[in-house]
Amino acid sequence: MKILVTGGCGYVGSSLVPVLLADGHQVTVIDTAWFGNSLMSHENLQFVRGDIRDSRIYPSSQFDTVIHLANIANDPGADLNPELSWEVNVLATLQLLRWAEKSDVKDFIYASSGSVYGLSDEPNVTEEIDLVPISTYNKTKMIAEQVVSNFQNKFRTISLRPATICGYSPRMRFDLAVNLLTYQALEKKEIIVLGGSQIRPNIHIFDMVQVYRHFLTRRELPSGEYNAGFENLSISEIADRIAIPTKAQVLIKESNDPRSYRLDSSKLLVTGFKPKFVIDDAIRDLTFRYENGTLQNNSMNNTVERMIELGMGTESK
Repeated sequence: MKILVTGGCGYVGSSLVPVLLADGHQVTVIDTAWFGNSLMSHENLQFVRGDIRDSRIYPSSQFDTVIHLANIANDPGADLNPELSWEVNVLATLQLLRWAEKSDVKDFIYASSGSVYGLSDEPNVTEEIDLVPISTYNKTKMIAEQVVSNFQNKFRTISLRPATICGYSPRMRFDLAVNLLTYQALEKKEIIVLGGSQIRPNIHIFDMVQVYRHFLTRRELPSGEYNAGFENLSISEIADRIAIPTKAQVLIKESNDPRSYRLDSSKLLVTGFKPKFVIDDAIRDLTFRYENGTLQNNSMNNTVERMIELGMGTESK
């Protein structure tokens, strides 16, 4: 299968692309490489360094599937430069969809976010409940989903709504809850929890990669939105899990972040997908890599810090 992956150098992409290549697919990656490029050369891998807002870099050849990962990630990143976020997350997505239509693409798999639900008191947040986005990032993801669904009469469109992803990746991120708190525990023997009562769903990065493979192989599954998250825990519960093996102290501080929701991924599970990893697996792996010196934290691993370095903050304009 010929697959185009946008954002293939990112946190998920750098773990997903090697798996796609091992499966025998021909993969083309488009990425700005703002956060580096850890992808190893491969005979079936073509790398295009560029910005998806520039349609001139789109390949002229035809593809079976597009996996669209490229975006300005998370709430702080989007808030740093809202205009850029709308351009990349929404307008470029529309542009890519129009290209996909002309390129006879059969499947378009979009990386949305479970955060589109915003605030919800529902005990089980399914794909049928109303979306209440409360941040720029949430809103760009919601609108992009709607744009993607408008093309479902052209090709199959899958919008995945992942929980907060955790675990090691070649392009590591330390602005995600489990990863951040685990690194704090290992580096400082302290875990700073802001608020703590907020409920957040989680998914291990290895399972996230398998979700994409699941939809690649299950072509009969219909277009639509699918939640992907399997451990709904409060931030305090996550911190307590990390504190036990790392012997770190948990410190609770006030927070102005009200986001809290529980993902129900029954729709995905009914299709036959079975998660194999949990938060504890991510904590163990991150701890192992920290102790052997292969887990490094710098600006390349933090969205906002790196965007500021690159002059992408609105204050730099």
